[in-house]
Amino acid sequence: MLKELELLDFETLGNLDRSKLQLLVLSSAGVGAVLCYLAWRQSPKTIPIGDGWWGAGEKPSTEDKTIHRFVVKTSVEETEDLHRRIDQTRFTDPLEDSRFNYGFNSNYLRRVLSYWRHQFDWEKQVKVINQYPHFKTKIEGIDVHFIHVRPVQKAGQTVLPLMMVHGWPGSFYEFYKIIPLLTKTDSDAVFEVICPSIPGYGYSEAPHKKGFNTLEAARIFHKLMERLGFTEFYVQGGDWGAFITNNMAQMKPECVRGLHLNMVIARTDSLGQLLSLVIGRYLPFLVGFTKEDVRRLYPYMEKNIYDILRESGYLHIQATKPDTAGCGLNDSPVGLAAYILEKFSSWTDLGNRDLEDGGLERKFSLDDLLTNVMIYWTTCSIIPSMRFYKENLKKDFKTRVDRVTSVYVPTGLAAFPDELLHCPSAWAGSRFADVCSFTYMPRGGHFAAFEEPQLMAQDIIQFVEKVESKSHK
Repeated sequence: MLKELELLDFETLGNLDRSKLQLLVLSSAGVGAVLCYLAWRQSPKTIPIGDGWWGAGEKPSTEDKTIHRFVVKTSVEETEDLHRRIDQTRFTDPLEDSRFNYGFNSNYLRRVLSYWRHQFDWEKQVKVINQYPHFKTKIEGIDVHFIHVRPVQKAGQTVLPLMMVHGWPGSFYEFYKIIPLLTKTDSDAVFEVICPSIPGYGYSEAPHKKGFNTLEAARIFHKLMERLGFTEFYVQGGDWGAFITNNMAQMKPECVRGLHLNMVIARTDSLGQLLSLVIGRYLPFLVGFTKEDVRRLYPYMEKNIYDILRESGYLHIQATKPDTAGCGLNDSPVGLAAYILEKFSSWTDLGNRDLEDGGLERKFSLDDLLTNVMIYWTTCSIIPSMRFYKENLKKDFKTRVDRVTSVYVPTGLAAFPDELLHCPSAWAGSRFADVCSFTYMPRGGHFAAFEEPQLMAQDIIQFVEKVESKSHK
């Protein structure tokens, strides 16, 4: 009886009589199930899609909906200017034995800059960037950049559109190693991949007006997919991309066949979850925690409070005065590189803070890391990318409509062990009503597609196979 109750969906749970509901509460997974149900019942089913205008000046009566090919270009002058600025760098010696605990270690920074100045070939990397087709189209007054990669389809395979959305301080380039693993597969499904740049990032035009947040980005990306002719599609995201794709699923669930996330965003402010944290370390089965949940969550204060405080100073700056801090970064390629690459060190593995080189080259090549930096540098997009924090956090984030609205589309969650925060599977139901897949990934951190493209691709494929098999029954 208990096992059967634990497998009930939310609609059935709402029809249980009081005695059965009490029995459910007493079961090992019952506490989490009931808490998730209560959150689900109180939340609205969708959020309004609305409309917007982010171009300069007044909104015209018509908008050009043409999709244009776009090619990334560079010049000798651009490279010479970069080299001149690198040559004029002033260094401050690091504290003895400080490693990466004070930020980007200047001893290792000298090595990175030497490579950037004398070995890194931007012209060659531009050709790498252009290996996939790039496009731009104007939506709500701003040029939206995206890459669109069609698959190699085998006999019997179904082609499924998949939008993948990056975060900060990443870019569409994070997906370059995973794209071939998705556009050429041995499974029943193969993917047509669309990777847009968030407006204000990289080659997408920055909004000219205040207020552009994840909800606005989600609406623009829905319009992009509609303009490309897709009525149903999958979405995938991490970091800001996780918020944007969540919003896409909340806005038009009829268009989103499935949502896959590598940063799990659940509600974590309920009394029930507080109690589960207290109980979970000692009696994890009682609150639905696994042994892996316990390993990743505890000691709670160290992993979820102190470590986050150590890693979130940037967030407070960017959520309050992004233009001030951004001035120096936009003017100095060295400052920009240190600011961005430090995140690729610690957010990949917090243990990297104790290494002399920050562990940067354990998962990434300098060519790939500096290519991502160059996308920010050559487009002057660091300041608008930082403004995205202020636009999203300037009001009470917890009461925003998307924070109190659940997600009802089929959802796949990939929990990487070195992600900054861990969300137990027992908590996922507080936001996601239809979790088809929850995977405890064996390795990897915040930049999952960039770090572990093979693992990420495998998890996306198995999730989509589950969704498609359910839909065909």
